[in-house]
Amino acid sequence: MGSPRPAPFGAMLTAMITPFTDSGAQDIVGAQRLASYLVDELGHDGLVVNGTTGESATKTDAEDKDLVRAVVEAVGDRAYVVAGVGTNDTSHSIESAKAAASVGAHGLMAVAPYYNRPPQAGLIAHFHAIADATDLPLLTYDIPKRTGVAIETETLVRIAEHPRIVANKDAKGDLDATQWAMARTDIGWYCGDDILNLPMLVLGASGMISVVGHVVGDRLKAMAQALWSGDVDAARNINAELLPVYTGIFRTQGVILTKAALRMQGLPAGPVRLPLVDATPEQEAQLRVDLAGVRGFGGAS
Repeated sequence: MGSPRPAPFGAMLTAMITPFTDSGAQDIVGAQRLASYLVDELGHDGLVVNGTTGESATKTDAEDKDLVRAVVEAVGDRAYVVAGVGTNDTSHSIESAKAAASVGAHGLMAVAPYYNRPPQAGLIAHFHAIADATDLPLLTYDIPKRTGVAIETETLVRIAEHPRIVANKDAKGDLDATQWAMARTDIGWYCGDDILNLPMLVLGASGMISVVGHVVGDRLKAMAQALWSGDVDAARNINAELLPVYTGIFRTQGVILTKAALRMQGLPAGPVRLPLVDATPEQEAQLRVDLAGVRGFGGAS
């Protein structure tokens, strides 16, 4: 049994970091290795590349295109590859969408335009224009704490009228708004706020686009499957076990500690790019405590 809502990209996706070399260049070989690990070892249904956790704000268009191509080559048809293409410039977003489509992306994700704070009519026009630009399915991304503008329920209803807009990534942190929007639309729904993974699944979400999935993607998938099979207690128990992970990864900016966790496991990550800064030794020590129950950090192998 799966989610009662459509799950166009599967149930368990991770918002993948972008590995960099020590010199700060994009690490394509490392990205392919990490993508294969997440899919083949942790059972991910899909990967979102060039999103917030992928440090898209500090990457070039050429780097974005190269990364999509590389990850598609690495995972083939074993997982969905969704390319983040959203910017605060609709024309730029359209070009990014076309570039991602040209190198084999299976879907697109576009965040609400940030900084310029468009009105709701502008959001509808923006998302529809991106969806018109390619034949790929599009996932909208609602995260007002970063963008400065929320996608209102009525706006989501209008946006979802486009045949290629197939899902929403909900990182609004407002379960009141989530319930109304889910009740008013029938598109796929992905939790984009890890601490709310289980509550949103209970409300009927299709799955998760997770940051902590880098280290516990297999457990998150097991939690969703337990819930959908009717074993609510098992799902609750897994969620309780993951609370220290949710807290730990987000003690500071999520990319910083995700990359630290991956380095601890010997997986490709590299440094972050400014204006982010790498985890301090004290933060890494606390992270080891937070992740003590996770495989590779002290938990069962």
